[in-house]
Amino acid sequence: MKKIINEPDNYLKEMLSGIYIAHKDMVTCTDDDLQCLVSKYKKEGKVGIATGGGSGHLPLFLGYVGEGMLDGCCVGDVFQSPSAEQMLAVTKEIDSGAGVLYIYGNYNGDIFNFDMAAEMADMEEDIRVETVLGADDVASAGPSAPGEKSTRRGVAGIFFVFKCAGAAADKMMDLDNVKRIADKANANVRTMGVALTPCVVPRVGKAGFSIGEDEMEIGMGIHGETGIRRGKIEPADQIVDEMLGQIVADLPYESGDEVAVLVNGLGATTLDEQYIVTRHIDEVLSEKGISVHRYYVGEYATALEMAGFSISLLKLDDELKEMLDSDAKTPFFRQ
Repeated sequence: MKKIINEPDNYLKEMLSGIYIAHKDMVTCTDDDLQCLVSKYKKEGKVGIATGGGSGHLPLFLGYVGEGMLDGCCVGDVFQSPSAEQMLAVTKEIDSGAGVLYIYGNYNGDIFNFDMAAEMADMEEDIRVETVLGADDVASAGPSAPGEKSTRRGVAGIFFVFKCAGAAADKMMDLDNVKRIADKANANVRTMGVALTPCVVPRVGKAGFSIGEDEMEIGMGIHGETGIRRGKIEPADQIVDEMLGQIVADLPYESGDEVAVLVNGLGATTLDEQYIVTRHIDEVLSEKGISVHRYYVGEYATALEMAGFSISLLKLDDELKEMLDSDAKTPFFRQ
């Protein structure tokens, strides 16, 4: 393991301390728990939006807490869910009387703890909580149900759900409408990734899986979950063709559609490579008659030091476009 860290057991605490130091004007913690991060941007009567999950994915999830996006976030240790009690603490802190919306990825540990937190918030604090499960990964849909999202993992495309829901809440929409917009964004985003190398969880100290020096795996998850095909590394354009072909066919996206595109690095892929990929995505979508309203290129949802990238498409209508274009200011994202 080669990492610039101190003791592996202090990885999470020291990382979080650095975030609070660097962004003390924007975020703080609640209940003296570094793992419970909340925004200093307050708007009375606004729907609160909370997320969370395991750490190791920066800027997901912590990086999107701020003005025009999320209000709070809980993180667990690397690739591990935060507790229900931590989620409850964040929920109480960000509630301003309009209710709270949970937006998080479709993973069993997170579902169990977030659901428990929602029940406690209702029973103990009389806070109404609604939930949207990010589930945008095409590769984990399952061959028997290509249109179903219940088995899909939540990956980088959840950024679009955060952005649209956050804008709706900032426009002072009520909880039902904020959830409606989050559901709409969630239903219209699809993602697929490719991995070239494994990643190393600090407490473990060795790679969680192996992949050959000359291999890639299409559809691998952000924790190393099995993809749909492993083979020799191909030129960038061929990788894009395969991934984008499956993404476009899944919704499906059609000629005449307008989309936003997220090209996301998984932690160890250079921006040079990401822009090579972006160039060909634009060529392919143009050939298919799909116009691009906005590109987002960079690291939005990583997997520690995994090499690879993902592509996300969000199909837009006028309402989602308005939400996407709204201003936002967080420690890791500004528009």
